[in-house]
Amino acid sequence: MSSYRTLRLHSLPPHAHVGEPEGQRPEGLTMDRPAPDAMTDLRRVAAVAIHPDATLEAAQQRMVHARVRMLLVTDPAGELLGLITARDLLGEAPIRAAVEDGVARDQLAVRRVMVPRERIQVLDWDDVQHASVGDMVHTLRESGRQHALVVQQGRPPRVCGIFSATHIGRLLGVPIEASDKPQSFAEVEHLLAAT
Repeated sequence: MSSYRTLRLHSLPPHAHVGEPEGQRPEGLTMDRPAPDAMTDLRRVAAVAIHPDATLEAAQQRMVHARVRMLLVTDPAGELLGLITARDLLGEAPIRAAVEDGVARDQLAVRRVMVPRERIQVLDWDDVQHASVGDMVHTLRESGRQHALVVQQGRPPRVCGIFSATHIGRLLGVPIEASDKPQSFAEVEHLLAAT
């Protein structure tokens, strides 16, 4: 340790801001900019993921600490098994599953509430490269989704990006709201049963 030196500590200057990673926030983002400018690029930043056997409480804490509203659910090898959103955590499904399993809602396993891989719809990277931010906003609104995964074809195919309505809205300086359109036949049936 004798070859190292102690650096001098300074008082925090007034009006200091927390830095942002370079390239993460394109300046002057508009609806006409290329869609990748608004995408969280998983080839540059690590995905926020969770194991399917983790508890809902752990999932909620992970979302809070990572400041995200969606987690990818992966196995130890990194294969995508599903996803879970803040909406999934707060909906009826956790309560029903907790009653069925006879456990507290917070102790329920993520796998019981996650959207399984078979129900996930994704965007193709080749399409995204030729799309605009406006195209993405329109896609999210029309699909009624807060998030969209982007897949790059290959062996194996890779989830290379995530679009978030909240993130895009933050970059544009306006809220982006998804429509309330049902996303599946099950949701249509549920809506019809409620009327």
